[in-house]
Amino acid sequence: VQLQAFGGGMVQAGGSLRLSCAASGLTFRHYGMGWFRQAQGKEREFVAGVSGSGGATFYADSVKGRFTISRDNAKNTVDLQMNTLKPEDTGVYYCAADLGGNGNYDRKYDYWGQGTVVTVSS
Repeated sequence: VQLQAFGGGMVQAGGSLRLSCAASGLTFRHYGMGWFRQAQGKEREFVAGVSGSGGATFYADSVKGRFTISRDNAKNTVDLQMNTLKPEDTGVYYCAADLGGNGNYDRKYDYWGQGTVVTVSS
């Protein structure tokens, strides 16, 4: 199984970025998918998740109304649209796959990607 995240970069506060995660080696629709992030010196935290069908989505309170997670089961991809970015959104963003799960924060994720760096300047 491979999860490859890309789309990170540097942006000013208030700007937008779109992250994508391409999955291979798995039956994608059987997996809930999540995005997590880790800021320097802090623990990794859940950002957003989506169920295998795409019918259910979950968000951390800190990103609700600003971030949108979506998936395309035909392309084996999951995206995270990030708008109105804040400096506190800075970190390494990881996508993860949860077999049979709904993509929520409390699931035990089975596979992790390598991360993509997001830097938001003030």
